[in-house]
Amino acid sequence: MTDQSGSNSQWTRRSTLIGGSALLLGFSPAAPAIARSRPVGVRRLAFFNLHTHEKVDVDYFADGRYISDGVQALDHFMRDVRDGKSFRMKRDLYDLLFDLHTRMRTNEPFHLISGYRSPGTNAWLRSIGRGVAKRSLHMSGLACDIRVPGRSTGQVWRAARGLQRGGVGLYTRSKFVHIDIGPVRYWGS
Repeated sequence: MTDQSGSNSQWTRRSTLIGGSALLLGFSPAAPAIARSRPVGVRRLAFFNLHTHEKVDVDYFADGRYISDGVQALDHFMRDVRDGKSFRMKRDLYDLLFDLHTRMRTNEPFHLISGYRSPGTNAWLRSIGRGVAKRSLHMSGLACDIRVPGRSTGQVWRAARGLQRGGVGLYTRSKFVHIDIGPVRYWGS
């Protein structure tokens, strides 16, 4: 069988199981075109920032190592938009988001609500009663809040929980999912 990139591909038991799991979670079994056209081992992330309307779409990992320019572009994109401060986000967070995007089987970019949060911004959000943790993992580059166009927050939450690699919070009223690489735990409202 030939995929869109012209290379040979073949169905495996693993791909069939992944497709079946996707159906149970309510996702399309067809792999996104972008995933099929990427060389094996290349990781790419795409985001749209709901506050600034900026976009980023970069390869951040290839040939067994992180790509400096790609990671720096993601770190800048994840900056605290209230004060403009950037932070070196943990690479495991990017890898978790890459795996979540693959699991969601979508071509849509993540919609970012919050990435890095400076201590000043975190304190301000707490003071206005936004339900923000005093020691939020956002301040350590370990967390972000996202949406996935075309997917409900419940679908994103279940897919992220299924990865079992950190904290996953469901915020149905605000329509976003919190993802972090801290201890495995789940919550929802």
